[in-house]
Amino acid sequence: MEIIETDCLVIGAGLAGSAYALHAARAGRRVELLALDGPLVANSDWAQGGIIYEPGAPARLGADIVAASDGTSNPAAGEQLVREGPAAVKELLLGELGVAFDRDAAGALDLTREGGHSARRILHAKDLTGHAILAAVAARVDATPGITRRGGWVAVDLLTLSHSTDLVAERYAPLTCFGAYVLDTASGVVRAIIARRTVLAAGGLGQIFLHTTNQPGSVGHGVAMAYRVGARLIDLEYVQFHPTAFHRPNAPGFLVTEALRGEGAVIVNARGERFVDRVHPTGSLAPRDVVARAVHLELAASGEPCAYLDLGALPPDFLRARFPTVAARCAAHGVDVDRGPIPVVPAAHFSCGGVHTDLAGRTNVRNLGAIGETACTGLHGANRLASTSLLECLVGARAAAAAAVTELAAERDPLPRPRPWRGADRPADPTLIRQDLELVRSTMWNYAGIVRSSRRLARARRILLELREEIQGFYRDCRPTRELLELRNAVQTALLVVHAAALNPRSRGCHHVVAED
Repeated sequence: MEIIETDCLVIGAGLAGSAYALHAARAGRRVELLALDGPLVANSDWAQGGIIYEPGAPARLGADIVAASDGTSNPAAGEQLVREGPAAVKELLLGELGVAFDRDAAGALDLTREGGHSARRILHAKDLTGHAILAAVAARVDATPGITRRGGWVAVDLLTLSHSTDLVAERYAPLTCFGAYVLDTASGVVRAIIARRTVLAAGGLGQIFLHTTNQPGSVGHGVAMAYRVGARLIDLEYVQFHPTAFHRPNAPGFLVTEALRGEGAVIVNARGERFVDRVHPTGSLAPRDVVARAVHLELAASGEPCAYLDLGALPPDFLRARFPTVAARCAAHGVDVDRGPIPVVPAAHFSCGGVHTDLAGRTNVRNLGAIGETACTGLHGANRLASTSLLECLVGARAAAAAAVTELAAERDPLPRPRPWRGADRPADPTLIRQDLELVRSTMWNYAGIVRSSRRLARARRILLELREEIQGFYRDCRPTRELLELRNAVQTALLVVHAAALNPRSRGCHHVVAED
């Protein structure tokens, strides 16, 4: 078995993983950066709304983060974001990379507002902000010596002293990670990458639900791998559903940015009524959990297939100039934003929980870190404030890389050697994989979605436990593929979300539990 040795193994090449790689390599560390596909295939690339930039009023931003979380966010994590966020944006995005954020006629940064925000404080690049940021960061990553990008390489399992070596004494050592088994999907070969620091930056878990705004493959890879080696997980019941995903029969769903509501669009029902106004004083600009739940309950009561985003307050010229991507994608599926509202439904969007870390990305497993959506510092608590996710990636990556670089300076011991990979060689049946993944996704949507109950969660758990047994046997008997690894991690992540939800009887933020007769 081929073994690759490095200082830092980063699993995931979205904004968090790419920023970490950049900081670590600039400090002289060798970095292996694993990407499922090309440089821009990540949830970060699909972020439409923007990134917070408010240097002058940290207390006000901190208060909005706490309010959106329903009072549950970690104060230390919020303080870190508001304290370090402006410098992270200014130095890397505005200064070094010169990301083309929108500006007004005088050349000043054009700031917008989204739900839960008390001020206009969000930088944007039309409605492709994530793409503009990730493209700039990825280009700099690929021009930086010391970083090896491995496109199409998928982590299989983390290497630990407890699970992956043949030395008996190491079974009794503290939980310690030293890399990962990795599948090169082009060749089908499994290799070992051993590393002094392994960082999970594998993104979210939205694809375990039937309706989602997430990229394909976002099934909680980092959460499942961390669980298998004993890492602490936290707050997994808090899955945020975005209130406005495009809905049209036989058309793909996609995110319809909250920035539209920040500019004056409102959510209405089929009769044109602004029903969200009845449940929150800020109406369509209420925190996401409030709006998503209001839409869900309205549709359940009315039997209508969707709600609508009324764009009447936005001048057509402004709408097309400011939101060209949304307008084009709507037009491609028969919706003219000049003449009618956009049909929308809620969809799984962001995991507020994940692998528990401190503010420098450290987990309870030695030498294993987590950043971005995979991680949970408690910043979001029970519900995430809009446009904090890209900023969290930058701040978390910088803090984690700085801590790792400092610690690595004192480390000299040779890395352990893993036992050879042993796997089956029978090809997996793609039809079975697709069907099992659809069962995971439909089960989660129907029984562990926006509104939950103890009976629904119990049913989900029974279905998923039986399915996991089938999938584990399937996995042991077949040659690993990207699709099979996604299925294995999807069912495990789904069970973890259901378990967390079942343990928490209190409705708060994204987690809403209804009483049963």
